[in-house]
Amino acid sequence: MTDPGLDVIMSERRQLLNLAYRLLGSLAEAEDAVQETYTRWYTLSPEQREAIEVPGAWLTKVASRICLNLLGSARARRERYVGDWIPEPLPEPAEWANVVDPADRVTLDESINMAFLVVLESMTPAERVAFILHDVFRYPFADVADIVGRTPAACRKLASSARRRVQAARTSPPTAARQSAIVREFKRAWEAKDIDALIVLLDPDVTATGDSGGLATLTPGPLEGAERLAGSMADLADRLAGSTLLERTVNGQPGLVAERDGVIVTVYAFEIVDDRIRHVWAVRNPEKLWRWTEGNVLRPGEDEHGS
Repeated sequence: MTDPGLDVIMSERRQLLNLAYRLLGSLAEAEDAVQETYTRWYTLSPEQREAIEVPGAWLTKVASRICLNLLGSARARRERYVGDWIPEPLPEPAEWANVVDPADRVTLDESINMAFLVVLESMTPAERVAFILHDVFRYPFADVADIVGRTPAACRKLASSARRRVQAARTSPPTAARQSAIVREFKRAWEAKDIDALIVLLDPDVTATGDSGGLATLTPGPLEGAERLAGSMADLADRLAGSTLLERTVNGQPGLVAERDGVIVTVYAFEIVDDRIRHVWAVRNPEKLWRWTEGNVLRPGEDEHGS
């Protein structure tokens, strides 16, 4: 017999995935958290499920607690991570590889851009959960307290502390059209190995951070300063021979990808302030690029047979 509440329960999947990705900064971990949430729902007896008045609220609470626990263990894992850890980049929803159901795609907005996610990484797990639940998803502090296991007043302080971090890092980016134009100019200057043109496009104090996870070659970094980064990018252009740079949307903002033999090998995200590039994030870890290339990148944890 089909569960009469199945459609209602599964309709929450997109909300849960959106929440979990913002909490974890990893799509693979977010999908695992959502799967675990549904597993816990279906291990309840029919009587227990019927006693839950608002299934969506129950699912959100469970998913948030799973993410809170994962954030605690993630800190230890990232201390052992090879090199810098950058949140997993996302393509435009319509370009996600191997995804048919829209419920499996994360909605892109300002709370998903790379600069914002990087700031979230500086927070404690409790700060991050309180801030995302209240400021992004508009849950009242009474509900947040029930999830985090602290008083509403304590959760208000956590969110306030997190908010200060976000505000301190907040900038006024140019329009999307202007950002696209700057990224396009950067791409042309990079392909031409025009160091002077690159320096003009870069903030004097620009920083470039790369993430390979020890699974791909990467220039040691982070690199700081316009002249140093421009020189490094010109050198890298030679090593990119055989690759194609493409303009793509990365976490809802203009970015670039490097494609070789039909496989996305690097995703570049940018923070642009006052018409100059202030930060470049380059993700080369293939385990973080599995949503970018149809049929060529395995989901983390899968073997070649998809298990």
